Amino acid sequence: MKKILSILAVTLGLSACDLNMLPQDAISPNTFFNTENDLLLYTNSFYNALPSAEDVYNEDVDNVVKNSLRDELQGTRVVPTSGGGWSWGTLRNINYFLANSGKCPDPKAVAKYNGLARFFRAYFYFGMVKRFGDVPWYSKPIEIMDQEMLTKARDPRAMVMDSVMADINYAIANLDASRQVSTVTKWTALALKSRIGLYEGTFRKYHTEFGLPGADKFLDESIIASEDLMKNSGYTIYKATPATAYGKLFSSDNAIPDEVILARDFSDELQVYHNLNYYTMTASYGKPGLEKKLVNSYLMADGTRFTDVKGYETMQFADEVQNRDPRLAQTIRTPGYTRIGETTPLAPEFGATVTGYQLIKFVSAPKWDTFTKDITDMPIFRYAEVLLNFAEAKAERGTLTQADLDLSTKLTRDRVGMPNINLAAANANPDPYQAQQYTQLKGPNTGVILEIRRERRVELVMENFFRWDDIIRWKEGQLLTKTFKGMYFPGPGSYDLDKNGKVDLVIYEGTKPSVPGAQLLKLGSEILLENGNKGGNIVVNGHINKKFNESRDYLYPIPTQERLLNTKLMQNPNWE
Repeated sequence: MKKILSILAVTLGLSACDLNMLPQDAISPNTFFNTENDLLLYTNSFYNALPSAEDVYNEDVDNVVKNSLRDELQGTRVVPTSGGGWSWGTLRNINYFLANSGKCPDPKAVAKYNGLARFFRAYFYFGMVKRFGDVPWYSKPIEIMDQEMLTKARDPRAMVMDSVMADINYAIANLDASRQVSTVTKWTALALKSRIGLYEGTFRKYHTEFGLPGADKFLDESIIASEDLMKNSGYTIYKATPATAYGKLFSSDNAIPDEVILARDFSDELQVYHNLNYYTMTASYGKPGLEKKLVNSYLMADGTRFTDVKGYETMQFADEVQNRDPRLAQTIRTPGYTRIGETTPLAPEFGATVTGYQLIKFVSAPKWDTFTKDITDMPIFRYAEVLLNFAEAKAERGTLTQADLDLSTKLTRDRVGMPNINLAAANANPDPYQAQQYTQLKGPNTGVILEIRRERRVELVMENFFRWDDIIRWKEGQLLTKTFKGMYFPGPGSYDLDKNGKVDLVIYEGTKPSVPGAQLLKLGSEILLENGNKGGNIVVNGHINKKFNESRDYLYPIPTQERLLNTKLMQNPNWE
């Protein structure tokens, strides 16, 4: 039976927002915290802080686009009255545990579960700092009359992140070194440290406007954590065959423990489901599809650049996806695609994808297509991310060698039979297509950093909102203002998308034609092309003006109500 995380959220009776609410209705420190089992039961509630399935797969920035745009992309965010992510119930739960766990007479158990608590406190504060920058640091539960703590000012980001690193180091030193796919261990803590160090190091490097020192210190912490995990954990890149290995990693009912460090469990037996298949198979959730720039970023199978191919801009679907990085055909429907357990090839369905590049990553067997009835486990930390963190941190630090790439990116490339990144060649000839996108990137390692970013984008697409975090830490908000595009079509006409001799799609003007078995899309209403009936790429949400305020939008605003309750909370820049 699969272990289901986070079973005690309700039984602990914790508020979602109050820092000073005691959970006395469910637990008394005088009668609880006396045994290791008590510590285990209490800390199970911490797993609620991990992403839900939707938080893993529901990416909608510039990798995966939909027929609607979130406020962050439109530039229409406003200062909320309340909420807005300024929620502290999770922290109250953790700090309450840390204040009482010492009542257990078993010091080894206390150290272990304190390690788990401090892992989740580091995870919580990392999320808060990413969102708001400076935030108040609380290391103990706040008493209801402690006005000084309840009304304290925001602590500097540098102080908070140093405290986060202290927490994650304690977790690494005290958590079990076993490998358990549904339980936080030492290796999960190292993976989190690898992630935190890379994010904070690159954020400080590229966001000079905040004047934050210590970028190199955090990059080094990421490197050290990654190396420890790479050398000592036993994790590896899951391999089957190049044509299926990457896809199987995400369509498996049970997380594959070779590579997945921590996953969220789902189970038909226990009736714990998510909605992934329905999300990708219907029009109900925005018709998600890959964006054109990402599709263009997948290399050719021999490692050369697709965007160096003459005429790539006007290549039609069946031709553009030939001889490409095999991960493309394991992320979207390409000619010859069949569902798991079936034999009938399926062309992309425009009723389910706004760009034409229909997602298949995480898609499982058709029996799970019903609304909220899917059971594939959702990876939250996996080994491939750690490898990419290592390579990027070394490149940004200026210490990357070809041997480092052979230990990291080579493994993700080997999975699908792709040649590794060549450090000297990448730096000698940076990809102009990629360089055009990443305008903040300069220096002698520009070429190889572009290639590592390409690898990261391809390998981690549709996972854990990595793309949003990457754009923010690299200071590339301008990417969100670009027009989102899909497949290229030369104009109205009939199209055999998979070249099997059968018309799959008709783009028409005027009277709707009768073409049995074909998808029919009216030009100008059901499908928009850049140049109308003269053809071009599909344009997605072309009528919506996208904005990104470089002096404001890298952080979120503090809610109005919180600042009325605590006048020491200063608003983030330009959100007044």
